[in-house]
Amino acid sequence: MPYVPAENRYENMLYRRCGRSGVQLPAISLGLWHNFGGDTPHDIKRAMCQTAFDQGITHFDLANNYGPPPGSAEEAFGEILKTDFAGYRDELIISSKAGYLMWPGPYGEWGSRKYLVASCDQSLKRMGLDYVDIFYSHRFDPDTPLEETMGALDYIVRSGRAQYAGISSYNAHRTAEAVAILKDLGTPCLIHQPSYNILNRWVDHDGLLDTLEDLGVGSIAFTPLAQGILTNKYLNGVPEDSRATQGKSLLDGMINERSLASVRALHDVAEARGQTLAQMALAWVLRGGRVTTALIGASKPAQIEDCVGAIKNLEFTDAELAKIDEISSEEDINLWARSSETE
Repeated sequence: MPYVPAENRYENMLYRRCGRSGVQLPAISLGLWHNFGGDTPHDIKRAMCQTAFDQGITHFDLANNYGPPPGSAEEAFGEILKTDFAGYRDELIISSKAGYLMWPGPYGEWGSRKYLVASCDQSLKRMGLDYVDIFYSHRFDPDTPLEETMGALDYIVRSGRAQYAGISSYNAHRTAEAVAILKDLGTPCLIHQPSYNILNRWVDHDGLLDTLEDLGVGSIAFTPLAQGILTNKYLNGVPEDSRATQGKSLLDGMINERSLASVRALHDVAEARGQTLAQMALAWVLRGGRVTTALIGASKPAQIEDCVGAIKNLEFTDAELAKIDEISSEEDINLWARSSETE
């Protein structure tokens, strides 16, 4: 039976303007990083995308290397675009990125013009698209002139391969430089994608959100749930089927007795607010409106529905924020520190 989106899909979602642009993004976006490769049945991928769209999630975020194997997430989403979203392309924001290893040799990663343009073309082919809405430099390249990387993004936009340019995991200093270059080229930077959550606050220490606000650039926080740590999944230890046991992204030692104690204490705060831990973690990232949208991942449709429930309460009391700060003060889970701290 053909998929028909929910008629009321836009009624309950919150949409926020992305920086000073004309684009509005849903407060919750769906990332297709994990659980969207060859190791996940396609019917589950379809169900997750359908549920997301039914909930008003219009933004689907990918990258060339998402899978596993690399490229398979874009291929799977390309199939869903044909089977389920064929008549709804203009209602969707689709993004992709390039920066990490995709093929052998010196031209298969980082930030050269050759790599970025070729990778964008490959992504479009995998998804069966004429353009993506946003194309990102996935990480700062210390060995390539920033003018070359930003020039490639400008070319990708001007050539019609993408509607907007974005950057990911750049620190505040490099962000300001990149935004200035793009502005001079005539292709404004729409959005920055940093890792950010209760247990990983580098953007606060770095002043990145202040920089983005000053520059009029939007933001999309990835890993707002700390790779699933900020959910109910680990309240009673580490489940056998969890990401922590799969070796996909969580490093050894990130889940320990201290971090689990922090998670349980945060769960108590969330419960007192009438939220699940995931909902409170997302609300914390979205509080005050400084972050445009929170980018979630999921392994089942019910998780998406739970996360969308976060927008029902984005307000915190001073006491709640102080308690959260006290609980999480010793944690620092940032897998992308090397990229974001590069000067």
